[in-house]
Amino acid sequence: MAEKRIPLRVTHNDTKLNNIMIDDNTGKGLCVIDLDTVMPGSALYDYGDSIRFGASTGAEDEPNLDLISVNLDLFDIYTKGYLEGCNNSLTKEEVELFPMGAKLMTFECGMRFLTDYLQGDVYFKIHRDGHNLDRARTQFKLVADMESKWDEMAAIVKKYSE
Repeated sequence: MAEKRIPLRVTHNDTKLNNIMIDDNTGKGLCVIDLDTVMPGSALYDYGDSIRFGASTGAEDEPNLDLISVNLDLFDIYTKGYLEGCNNSLTKEEVELFPMGAKLMTFECGMRFLTDYLQGDVYFKIHRDGHNLDRARTQFKLVADMESKWDEMAAIVKKYSE
């Protein structure tokens, strides 16, 4: 962004399923909520955070790291839907950087959880001792799994961007 290779956009910055109101009868999304985090940023932030949250095989705070990985089927479905929803408004470079956006936002969130844990759990609400540490470990496990699946993630993005 500093080099102006990707544009500054309006971003939500907390893109996860529980920030979408869903119609109980149809199951369709009605609107996005939790708008206090909306600000200028990169489309990669919103895409990446959604992957971090929505393509994980386990809960954000899962203590058993053996249950944590990136589900490539969910990654595929979300990537397809995100690109369709953007209706060709993203630049080629933004789309090519989708895997990096996922990795970046997952790593950043892990660092935020770890920092909060080290500072005495003052920001994120916790429900048990070590809760933020578990969250951090989960995010770092996801980052490692993304790195091991990098080529597959890039191929999925390429499949929908051509």
